[in-house]
Formats: sequence, C-alpha cells, structure tokens
Amino acid sequence: MNSHEIDYKIIGNDIQIVEIELDPHETVIAEAGAMLFMEEGIEFETKMGDGSEANQSIMGKIFQAGTRVITGESLFMTHFTNRGYGKRKVAFAAPYPGTIMPIDLSKIYGNELIVQKDGFLCAALGTSMKIHFNQRFGSGLFGGEGFILQKLKGDGMAFVHAGGVVVERYLNNETLRIDTGCVVAFEPSLSFDIQRSGGLKSMIFGGEGMFLATIRGTGKVWIQSMPISKLITRLSSGGPNANKEGGSVIGGLGQLFENR
Repeated sequence: MNSHEIDYKIIGNDIQIVEIELDPHETVIAEAGAMLFMEEGIEFETKMGDGSEANQSIMGKIFQAGTRVITGESLFMTHFTNRGYGKRKVAFAAPYPGTIMPIDLSKIYGNELIVQKDGFLCAALGTSMKIHFNQRFGSGLFGGEGFILQKLKGDGMAFVHAGGVVVERYLNNETLRIDTGCVVAFEPSLSFDIQRSGGLKSMIFGGEGMFLATIRGTGKVWIQSMPISKLITRLSSGGPNANKEGGSVIGGLGQLFENR
C-alpha cells in the first residue's frame, strides 16, 4: 500500500522529539512507548504488525511480530490515527540523547533502507518493517551492529533515531571504514563487511579496536558519533572514564581523603 503523507517538525537539539501533524484519517505507526503527547482527536491502537499489508493473514502477522522480537523490539506496534475533523498532532520522543533522522523513503535507492535494530522510531502507515540478516559472518560477530538488522520499505516518511551527531555520506564506488557500532543506516546498494583495523600492534595498542566496519559501493550511509552501547560503556563504573574527575587537578587522589 502507498504510505500516508504526513507533515512533521523536529524539536530540540541534543535530546529531540518529532512532532507529526496528521490530516483526518491519516495514521502514523511507532514503537511501543515512544509517544510523548497527542492532541484531542488522536486515537491509538496496539496492533501486531506494521499494517502495510491490509489483507495480511493472522499467521503472517504472527510471523512479522516474531521477527520483531528477534530484533529486540516489542511484539506489538502502536498505530496513531486522527479521528477528528481537522489537523491534529502527535509527538514522539527519542529514547536517549542523539539525533532524529527524517528520511523520505521515496528518495532512497529501491525505496529500502537498512537500519540498526534499535534505530526505528516511527513512520507513516504503509511503511513495511522486516528483518534483515547480515550475510557476512564477521560483520555480525564483530561489527557491533549484529547479525540482525531492520529493513524499512515504502514511499513515505520514516524517522530513525541515532546516538550523538549524525553524518550523512554519499559514496560513489568508494570505500569507507567506520568505527564498529557507528553505522546507523545505509542503502541496500552498499555492501557491509568487517575488517581488521591494522597491524597487530595497532590493533592491541591503538585504541581504535581490533576491527572496523567497511562500507563499499555507491549509495548513502548514515554514521552516528555516539551509539548507545558506547555511551553506556563510557559512563559505567568499569569504563574508560571511571577514574576521570572533571575539573579536578588532583583527580582520584581527592577521593582517598573524602572516603576517610
């Protein structure tokens, strides 16, 4: 089915929300728990599946829901529909600090986009979401993106959330090497693989990790500066910043006296 045409506005800088304006009978689908607020006239319904196939069988819906569970998402999706007489708004919040990427799938190669498994936020009704497997063993095992990704397909607007700042690069039969876990989305015309970051000494002592993601071909790739996995590692008690004291000259030495 053709996707509904929706208007939107991105609000915020470091922690963003997307405000969707719906005409009467227009619908937007979203991950469970992503809604921030909705105006009177907006009704929501939890469904099994994305609703892109109107005549989909029960078994088809169960299979689609099962693939969402495999990717780590909720079994159900929430459909927000404007049942009023005028334009109404519904807003969705990003789950952690970062950037909300508005992507017009009608302008993407093949109307398809490969997205990290936790990157989808919301989309116009008619957008199909299916499971996508990394075909290369190394990319799934060491790439940080995992074996299982999401594939969005349609001709409407989709909104993807990424951590930190997002950089969009267009490759023209080129190769780009990226820190593992930082690839948030790419067009299916590009190939994704994983390779060693360098020689043995560089791999062990270079601080850039043992492997780098490698994107080849022609098409667009979106890169996030701070994936949630890296943010958690940096902030954890055992992370590389655990012993750093912001603004303190004596650093951790001061804690020795504070604990006495």
